Amino acid sequence: PAAEHSGGCCWPAPRCSAPVPACNAAFPAPPVPAAMFSWVSKDARRRKEPELFRTVSEGLKQLYATKLLPLEEYYRFHDFHSPALEPADWENKPMVLLVGQYSTGKTTFIRHLIEQDFPGMRIGPEPTTDSFIAVMGGDTEGVVPGNALVVDPRRPFRKLNAFGNAFLNRFMCAQLPNPVLDSISIIDTPGILSGEKQRISRGYDFAAVLEWFAERVDRIILLFDAHKLDISDEFSEVIKALKNHEDKIRVVLNKADQIETQQLMRVYGALMWSLGKIINTPEVVRVYIGSFWSQPLLIPENRKLFEAEEQDLFKDIQSLPRNAALRKLNDLIKRARLAKVHAYIISSLKKEMPNVFGKESKKKELVNNLGEIYLKIEREHQISPGDFPSLHKMQELLLNQDFSKFQLLKPKLLDAVDDMLANDIARLMVMVRQEESQMPTQAVKGGAFEGTMNGPFGHGYGEGAGEGIDDIEWVVGKDKPSYDEIFYTLSPVNGKITGASAKKEMVKSKLPNTVLGKIWKLADVDKDGLLDDEEFALANHLIKVKLEGHELPAELPPHLVPPSKRRPE
Repeated sequence: PAAEHSGGCCWPAPRCSAPVPACNAAFPAPPVPAAMFSWVSKDARRRKEPELFRTVSEGLKQLYATKLLPLEEYYRFHDFHSPALEPADWENKPMVLLVGQYSTGKTTFIRHLIEQDFPGMRIGPEPTTDSFIAVMGGDTEGVVPGNALVVDPRRPFRKLNAFGNAFLNRFMCAQLPNPVLDSISIIDTPGILSGEKQRISRGYDFAAVLEWFAERVDRIILLFDAHKLDISDEFSEVIKALKNHEDKIRVVLNKADQIETQQLMRVYGALMWSLGKIINTPEVVRVYIGSFWSQPLLIPENRKLFEAEEQDLFKDIQSLPRNAALRKLNDLIKRARLAKVHAYIISSLKKEMPNVFGKESKKKELVNNLGEIYLKIEREHQISPGDFPSLHKMQELLLNQDFSKFQLLKPKLLDAVDDMLANDIARLMVMVRQEESQMPTQAVKGGAFEGTMNGPFGHGYGEGAGEGIDDIEWVVGKDKPSYDEIFYTLSPVNGKITGASAKKEMVKSKLPNTVLGKIWKLADVDKDGLLDDEEFALANHLIKVKLEGHELPAELPPHLVPPSKRRPE
């Protein structure tokens, strides 16, 4: 018999006059087959259960393929901005891209880093490197031509196929066994020339190729020659193509040992002025000054400056393997934000298009008014103006597109990307830190990096707090008589002065209390809160080290421990 209650027991059950809840309790519903609402449970599971990844690289690859790539394909993102990413893009070693005008020392810079000739290397004052050369690690030495390189699924270059034979004939991979190349790969580029003729004769879009590489590399090094600061039209175009990748750019002023200090100051100022006109960022770009090759310095008076600058640049390059996962994560976020904005633009254009007549005229009108569409999307979806693609470039690309093939907004695809940005990325960030803590310190080793690591030619060896490291005598001893004169004017009791007495003398250095506090901590070797004559001399020595512009050590080095406080060996 059928149930008597409307909306109550709707399956065969004995007739009852109980209220609906009681009836439901008395006669529970039979189990619903799982398959009946499988689509509901599947979506619910996807929302509730977080994605599980074994590694950051695997997570990035999976998130891109399942959440971002569908949005890119649906709105033809790859026709406008950047080709789809390959699995190899997530797994490859960090890459360094060298860009500069001819004869600025790009190939010599690579030779200096790896301390070894590589296949295809040509160095000279004329424009010698006429190809893109990917210098990569391998078991055997050899050259892989461009056409073979772009069909190799293990290499991250497959999408370069789109630039055609004119480019592929000028692209190759030089592989060789080298400890530096075990950690990073280096991309050497053709020297940038000036004049319209050379740009046309390349046969491929040079700036577009560099933009493709810029998206995928971890560091972009712009090299300038101290004698050739003029930025040609093509170089200017290239730097503008690197827009949105300013965080990866480092500038090197090479061959700085060939000019005097006064000229170097002028050259540096002129370079900063030129870069300021092209790189439109409020921050000053970091410029490394030096002579990046293994020949003697022509004018050695700035040797210490060059050593410090080279050390800073080497540290930056050495950190790339450690930060590679974070860089890929950052690039995925940037790409996702651009893909979302692109989807809004394409769907807005589709929405405005007529169904039958006047399509071509409406298309022209929409392209001309693209700036207004940008503003409308910005207001409706609270998107930052910085997330939008270049207006002029987008207008050029839209003129050659068939608007009838565009798609309307599909919220499901956008929700998947929003979920990725809000939840999955946060989990990957935690994994990045965990991977960093579990792995041994990752750094580029071998080549030029080894020469400055240890030994007397390491940066700062024997300077500052390291002065006297190899001396038999205590280095503070030579100045101790003058420090003793001051010590005995402070009325020592039992051969020691109090902290208050020491403070009166130490503050005369005008160093901040935070620094003086650290010096006191280092100088009070026996930790009794008092200073004897040796400890007082040590404190004054450390003040002198700091005033000369050197950093204080975290712990007192063995060679600075006063002789009376040293433990017998």
